[in-house]
Amino acid sequence: MAESDGEPGTYVVPDQPYVRDTRYIETRITRSGDGDDYPVEPGRYRLVVSYACPWANRAIIVRRLLGLEPVLSMGVCGPTHDTRSWTFDLDPDGIDPVLGIPRLQDAYFARVPGYEKGITVPAIVDETTGAVVTNDFAQITLDLETEWTDHHRPGAPALYPDDLRAEIDAVNADVYRDVNNGVYRCGFAGSQAAYDAAYDQLFAQLDALSERLATQRYLVGDTITEADIRLFTTLARFDAVYHGHFKCNRSKLSEMPVLWAYARDLYQTPGFGDSVNFDHIKRHYYEVHRDLNPSGIVPAGPDPSGWSTPHGREALGGRPFGSGTAPAPL
Repeated sequence: MAESDGEPGTYVVPDQPYVRDTRYIETRITRSGDGDDYPVEPGRYRLVVSYACPWANRAIIVRRLLGLEPVLSMGVCGPTHDTRSWTFDLDPDGIDPVLGIPRLQDAYFARVPGYEKGITVPAIVDETTGAVVTNDFAQITLDLETEWTDHHRPGAPALYPDDLRAEIDAVNADVYRDVNNGVYRCGFAGSQAAYDAAYDQLFAQLDALSERLATQRYLVGDTITEADIRLFTTLARFDAVYHGHFKCNRSKLSEMPVLWAYARDLYQTPGFGDSVNFDHIKRHYYEVHRDLNPSGIVPAGPDPSGWSTPHGREALGGRPFGSGTAPAPL
């Protein structure tokens, strides 16, 4: 029997390496709106997320850092879902107050009747039609950073600057392959050989990242970029979920000194820690993945207070927001 990886409609095959379904709706929202693109329009779109999902967590952070809240509304699904769709069970009567639907699936069906691929978050929905525009999570944040610049807050950081894009893209490719998706390749490996290969790649990459970050505060350049956001959302879930639940257990994050300090530095930066919900994270993985956790029991730990302890990364220099400023407190 196939097992869900936590995204409705995405499955792994027993005895095979885990392969993520990346068949996304790739329509973009751009400044020009040329061709098949949708135009950037304040108030027209709704970003649908779950705080449980690392891919959606990226979009939450980027939206907040750039100050897009006034022009891009956000709907939040609950931490759990059934085999087909994320649901709006956090809202009164289980209905998203803007889209008027109980299940994200409804917005996908409004775009493609009978949509058969994964009902994933993040997704951006056109409020005028109720249809999903895109669920291409990697492109969503890049477009928020580059196509929505007319609506960024004063002092918004440059998260994907022109002169660093090639290096950011290269780092992101390695991090996605071995870390972001690598933890899933461990957790949902269909064979011992597949697990061993994914495990070795994961920790080899974490060791390489530790070496890189030992002498520089951020992954690329001296400010926070898209690369840091992509790595952070996996690190934020590492000890709470991936170490035990996904068998990524050579070391806890808290036992990897450089990465632990780096993650705490980001967590304590406005826009990061205030976009993390450990309760939703744990409930999602431990309640949804019943093949990995048949009882559905959600562990009480780890103690999150360690995330607020001093990290000492200021000694490496760097400017979190470059020439910009931090977002206002929530």
